Amino acid sequence: MDLFQTVEQFAWIGWIVLILVFFTIETLTLELTFAMLGLGGVAGLVADLAGAPLWLQVVVGAAVAALLLLLLRPPLLRRLRRGEDPTPSNVDALLGMSGVVIATVGLTGGQVRLANGDTWTARTSDIREITPGVAVTVTRIDGATALVRPTEETAQS
Repeated sequence: MDLFQTVEQFAWIGWIVLILVFFTIETLTLELTFAMLGLGGVAGLVADLAGAPLWLQVVVGAAVAALLLLLLRPPLLRRLRRGEDPTPSNVDALLGMSGVVIATVGLTGGQVRLANGDTWTARTSDIREITPGVAVTVTRIDGATALVRPTEETAQS
């Protein structure tokens, strides 16, 4: 018995291993990509059990996986994400937030109290300093530092 016949005879083992690997990875990623590939592997296994030659098993598995990735995965992801909260969180929620300078803000630093009550280290992106009491708007977050501009300037930009 030559090598190709041996591989073809025991291809079902390879399909099962491939399916298990894909579904294991899917449990870690939860993006439905590897689930679709795993289902393609199931189609390849079914083709093997039906007696198809190895090349046809691979074609069937790849075709089913591609169709599932293109046709089934996008609507499933939309349905799964339909109930997500669209409210920005973390750093995204701070962009555009207003605040008041509590310690002079310049190129090297300062402090602002944001509208949510948090006190942040802040700096400006230009040369001038912003004195305490001036209203500012967060334009960017750089690590743990908020880049701010005076509020009236932000509205004009």
